[in-house]
Amino acid sequence: MYKLLLCVRYLQTRYLALICIVSVMLGVATLIVVNAVMSGFSTKLKDRLHGVLSDIIVHSDRTDGIEVLDDNPDPHKRRPLTPEQTVAKIMASPAGDMIEAISPTIDTFAILQFRYRGTVIAKPVQVIGIDPASRARVGGFKEFLVRQRDLPGAPTFDLTPEARQRHTDNVKQYTLREGANVPAPKLGPLVKDPNAIPEPDENAMTGGIEKPQLHGIILGFALAHYRFDQDGVTVEEAMLKPGDNVRITTAGGEELKPVFGDFLVTDYLKTEMSEYDRNFVYVPLDQLQRIRGMLGRATSFQIKLKHYDRDKVAVSRELAKIFDSPDVHIATWEQHQGPLLAAIDVERAILNLLLFMIVGVAGFSILAIFSMIVSEKFRDIGIMKSLGASNWGVMSIFLGYGLLLGTVGCVAGTGLGLWITANINEIEMFLSKQTGVAVFPRDVYYFKEIPTNVEPLRVAAVNAGAVLIAAAFSLLPAWRAARLHPVRALRFE
Repeated sequence: MYKLLLCVRYLQTRYLALICIVSVMLGVATLIVVNAVMSGFSTKLKDRLHGVLSDIIVHSDRTDGIEVLDDNPDPHKRRPLTPEQTVAKIMASPAGDMIEAISPTIDTFAILQFRYRGTVIAKPVQVIGIDPASRARVGGFKEFLVRQRDLPGAPTFDLTPEARQRHTDNVKQYTLREGANVPAPKLGPLVKDPNAIPEPDENAMTGGIEKPQLHGIILGFALAHYRFDQDGVTVEEAMLKPGDNVRITTAGGEELKPVFGDFLVTDYLKTEMSEYDRNFVYVPLDQLQRIRGMLGRATSFQIKLKHYDRDKVAVSRELAKIFDSPDVHIATWEQHQGPLLAAIDVERAILNLLLFMIVGVAGFSILAIFSMIVSEKFRDIGIMKSLGASNWGVMSIFLGYGLLLGTVGCVAGTGLGLWITANINEIEMFLSKQTGVAVFPRDVYYFKEIPTNVEPLRVAAVNAGAVLIAAAFSLLPAWRAARLHPVRALRFE
C-alpha cells in the first residue's frame, strides 16, 4: 500500500510530472487522429476502387480485344465467341455458381472534344463502352450516377425530355446563326449542334466505318464541371449540360486509324475520386464497337462474385482455363491496384513510426525527471530501506510511478484524440477561415468532408505502446534507487 501512496503523492506534488503527462497525451492524441484520418481515406479509397473495378477483371492489351474460341473438336474450325457467348461459357463452367454478374466492356484511350463559350476544348480521356444494365449488376456504377442514382430499374443512355429539348434548342440557335431558313432537323446522323466540333474529313476519319448516330454519353463529373471561388464561396459550373454535343475521337480498325463518334450528354458519374471523375467517360458498348470496328469483341470482362474472399482464388483458376492466352490478364481488384494499396500501407506505417517518436520524447522526459527524483530522494530511500523495504519494493515505486504517468497521459490523450477526430471537419473549417488557406482542398478528392475511421484495436495498440515506453524509461532510475545502500544514503544525515 505504501508504494501506491507514494506514487500518488509524487504525482500530486511533482509538477515536473505534468510535462511527462502532456508529452504522452500529445503523442497518443496525434497518433489516434492520424490513424483515424489515414484509415478513413484508405477505407474510402478502397471502397471506391473496389466499386469501380468489380471483384475480378479479365483484361487484354490487344487492340482487337479478347479472343475466346468455341469448343469445336476440330481445331481448324474453331471460331471466336462474341462477348455474350463468352459470358455464357463462363457461367456454364464450374465457376458459374460462384459468379453473381458479368459485364463485357471496351476500355481504350480517346480525345473528348466539345465547345465551351465558343472555344473548342480537347481533353484526353479513358472511354469505356458498357452495357449499362449488366454493368449496374456488377456494381460500382449506378450508385455513382448523378441523375439515375435513385431511379428504379437499370440505368440507360437514354436522353431525358429536357436533354432532347436542349439539343433541339441548340440546333435552332445554330441554324439561326448560320442564316439557314430551314426547320431544325430531327435527332440523327445529320443533326448539327452549335457545340459540335467542325466536321473533319470523313474519308480520313471513319476508316470505312459508317458514321454512328448520336447517342447518350455519361461523363465524369469533374470532366464536365469546374470549380472556382467567388467571394469566398466555392462555386461549381457545368461546362457540359445534358443535351450538349461531344465528340469522341479514338483509334480503330486493323490499322488503328483515327475514328470518331458524336454523343449527347445524358448523365454524370461522380465517384468523388478525381482520377476517375476527370478521366472516365462511358458510352454504349455497341456504339463503341461500331466506331472502332470491333463488332462482337470486348477488351475486358468485369466480374462480381457472390463471396469475394472465399471464391476469388477458385474463380481465377477457372477463368485462367477459359482465357488460355498470354495476352489475357486475370486479376482481382486488389491485384489490379496492388502498387497503390501497397503505397498507402507503407506510408501509413512510416508515418506511425515517425509520429511515435513524440511518445519517445515523453519517455526521455520521464527518464530525466525520475533521475532527478532519485538524486533528491537519497535520504528518503535510505530510511525506507533501513526500515525493511526490499530492493524490489523500492524499484516498484518508481516503476509504478512511470506506469501511472503513462496511464494518465494515455487516458487524456485518447480522450483528446477521439474528440479531435469527431470534430475534425469543424476544426478544419475554423483553421481554414482563420488562415485563409484551405487545410483540406475538397477539389482534390471531391469529398464533402474529411473521412475518418477509428479502429479500436489500433487505439488500444497506441495506448499499450505509450504505457510500455513510459515504464521502460522509468526502469533505469528505478534500478538505481533499488541498488542504493541505506548506510551510504544516510552517512551524512
